[in-house]
Parts: sequence; structure tokens; C-alpha cells
Amino acid sequence: MSSLKVMLGILAAGFMLSGCMQATHYEATNTQNFKPKDKELLAKIRYENTPVAEPFRRAIVDYHRKESPGTIVVDSDNHYLYYVMDGGKAIRYGITVGEEAMAWSGIAKVGSMTEWPAWHPTPGEISRLGVPTYVAPGPDNPMGSRAMYLYSGGKDTLFRIHGTNQPEYIGASISSGCIRLTNEDAIDLYNRVKVGTIVVVLEPKHGDSPYNSRLALQGGGTGQAGSF
Repeated sequence: MSSLKVMLGILAAGFMLSGCMQATHYEATNTQNFKPKDKELLAKIRYENTPVAEPFRRAIVDYHRKESPGTIVVDSDNHYLYYVMDGGKAIRYGITVGEEAMAWSGIAKVGSMTEWPAWHPTPGEISRLGVPTYVAPGPDNPMGSRAMYLYSGGKDTLFRIHGTNQPEYIGASISSGCIRLTNEDAIDLYNRVKVGTIVVVLEPKHGDSPYNSRLALQGGGTGQAGSF
């Protein structure tokens, strides 16, 4: 998919979803939560730090599903990640998700967490993308500022929640299956979670989507496609 088509898709999704928002309070990035290394490396980025389209900016929203506070819920259909809070609220982050053929759904736990991770591409990624076997940590690393590694059944699923050096694709489906946030949002989420945090990745058409437009706002199923 060309960059133009991806960007048009993001804008179209933004217009479509704008009618579904309720009690949305957008949050600006608080750089006081950044560590000195974060400030140093983010000042050295060479990618264009494209502003995220408004519907995918970090926001506090009403949330009425049944997951416990502290749970991460990923709605791949609509390119949102929710961090569930008390009082019927959640922090909603815009994300980039995997293309349909590479997408994953189920239940996992955050098995490990890393600040400014290195990237060790899988053999499939090396073959498909022509990338090296190792990319050192830094502002231009595709893993970005933070990585949260998803485990299921005690094993690494090879899926991660991580930052990105392509913020222009937040709201699109282009990655190799991992869940990407802006580097600033990745830092914010990382500061809220811990090893053992439950991550629910909803099955297709189980989110707040045109197919089932009220599910994510009014309870319904949990989208639990797997087990620990």
C-alpha cells in the first residue's frame, strides 16, 4: 500500500470514528516524565515527527467493558490500545497494527519490558524486509523508545507493544504484526504497566467498529481467543 493510500485511509477512519467518541479528553505529552536518555535520544531523531491525526491522539475516554483496571486492551480493527483505569475510564492510544495476514489476537501477559530496545528481526522479517540480523538501540530503531514483550503460556509470542520511528502510520495496518505507538506514547504506557500486566488483543470485528459499533462501549464479550 502506498504512503498516500495509507494516509487517506487514516483520515477516512478518523472521520468515521469521530461520531463514536464520548467524553474525550485529549492529553498532551508530559516531558517531565521523560528520563535524561529519553530527552537525549528523542532530540536526535532523523525521522519526521508527524503529528498524529486527532482521533488517534492519546486521550482519556469513557470505557464500559469488563476488563479490570490495569489491563491493556488492543482494538486492532480501529487502531486503538486502551489502558483500563478505575471509574469507567481508560487511556486510549492510537496505534499501528499488523496487516490482516500477520495480525494476532488472544490473551497474553507482559513478560518483559525494555527501555530503548535493540531489534532482533525474525528470520521471516529478514527475508521479507531485507533488514540486518541486529539493529542497535537508538532513535532510528524501528522498536522505538520502549518495548513490552507479550508472553502466553510462559512462552514469548514474538509480538510486542513498542514505539516507532514511523509516527505517520499511527491509525494504519502496515506492521509485521506488532503493536506500535508513538515513542512518546510508548514511554507513557510503559510507565503505567509492569511485568505480568494482562493484555487482551481483541479478535477482528470484536472492537468498537462499524461491524459492532457499541461493543467496546457497553460491555459485551472479552475477545478472549487464547489462554495463558
